Amino acid sequence: MTPLARLRNNMESVFFGKKSAVTQVLVGLVARGHILIEDVPGVGKTVLARSLARSINCNFNRIQLTPDMLPSDILGVSVYNQDTKSFDFKPGPIFANIILADEINRTTPRTQSSLLEAMNEFSVTVDGNTMPLPAPFMVIATQNPFEFEGTYLLPENQLDRFLLRVSLGYPDRDREKEILRQQPGRYLLEHLDPVLSIDDVKNLQSQAAQVKFDPALLDYLMDLVEATRTHELLHIGISPRGSLALMQASQALALVEGRDFVTPDDIKAMVLPVCAHRVITKNPMANGDLATATRALDQILTKTPTPV
Repeated sequence: MTPLARLRNNMESVFFGKKSAVTQVLVGLVARGHILIEDVPGVGKTVLARSLARSINCNFNRIQLTPDMLPSDILGVSVYNQDTKSFDFKPGPIFANIILADEINRTTPRTQSSLLEAMNEFSVTVDGNTMPLPAPFMVIATQNPFEFEGTYLLPENQLDRFLLRVSLGYPDRDREKEILRQQPGRYLLEHLDPVLSIDDVKNLQSQAAQVKFDPALLDYLMDLVEATRTHELLHIGISPRGSLALMQASQALALVEGRDFVTPDDIKAMVLPVCAHRVITKNPMANGDLATATRALDQILTKTPTPV
């Protein structure tokens, strides 16, 4: 059994939601990306994130974001040491391999932005000192998209740091019956043993970068990206960073599916989770208008010829 197959089986032993959600989380891990899991409470957002962290022998921290939280609560703080007559840095919870930032839209923009450097540069700067974060490093953030009172909408530059935006949805009837029988949140998750090491993850990430991407598929990807920049429903299309994210996610999906080459279906499968939160519609709701963005991307996928 391949390392990715072992990881998937381990996660699905406690997460009984949609298999596509597990696939997208694996894509984010292999592509060195961050993930925003968005849905109503109670559909397994936290279980999905923790099942990934517990399946890897790594450091994991959960940050419960609140309105009164400060950037120093995440990054760390320098404390004066009377014995040495100097300041000692006490690292915050951001110094881990996998971070679960729960309810990220509950905290203020100032604190949200403290995650921005960490997610983009894989380092943090405190008191003028830049410190690298452990590798691999991945942020899995959650938010409820249907609750707006007491929340702070993520700005476009913060959303752009997430490789994928994942929506779980309700499980089907049989999977939900399995949840009722197993009650994984009570005890199964705590007994989950790691099946991969840090070195295994780094090796998978290196393999994903080597997955073959045919020149014809590169033209197809660019056709899709350029179509977002001229679509009548979209004010701002995909940026070059977004097109790079789409390419990397497609390569990661191919590896997750057991292939060393990308197919057109890999690109199509990644367009919505990678691009829907990166485009800005002409609707006043801006980046909150996910329905219009999804409709525009569906139209682009339908109209753009697929290479043979």
